[in-house]
Amino acid sequence: MNSPASSASAAAASSAAASQAASLHLVCTACGAKNRVPRERLTESPDCGRCGTALMAAQPMDVTAEIFDRVVAGTELPIVVDCWAAWCGPCRSMAPQFEKAAQSMPMVRFVKLDTDAAPQQSARYAIRSIPTLLLFVGGREVARQSGAMPAQAILDWVRRSLPA
Repeated sequence: MNSPASSASAAAASSAAASQAASLHLVCTACGAKNRVPRERLTESPDCGRCGTALMAAQPMDVTAEIFDRVVAGTELPIVVDCWAAWCGPCRSMAPQFEKAAQSMPMVRFVKLDTDAAPQQSARYAIRSIPTLLLFVGGREVARQSGAMPAQAILDWVRRSLPA
């Protein structure tokens, strides 16, 4: 038989679990801080609690080598990574297309990783040609695509590659 105190405690624990399930963790691409954001606020342009950077920007965010692993491992939304370099012509021509795709998929985070500035990540993920897109879900790479693509092809690839 449950006492009123244990019933209240169980109800509070259940409420806390539901509240946490109603929130997602998003790692800031600027400072690396982990932020818990209620799902219903994702479309309200939430900002990082530490540095104030937009967490759900409608354009791709640059991510440094130092913060990349934290962003991928700690973000509970799918992440599309554009592995690129400033000297790469196809990378520069795909940049506006990548930005258009980011604007069309607000529940997916789009980030850019400069492979010249992130040699460890480039080696770890075996980036052999650029531009290369990586799709991460739950901290794991689930798909990759090399070569410049128009925005619609990027969107189609992401939708096709996301787990059901």
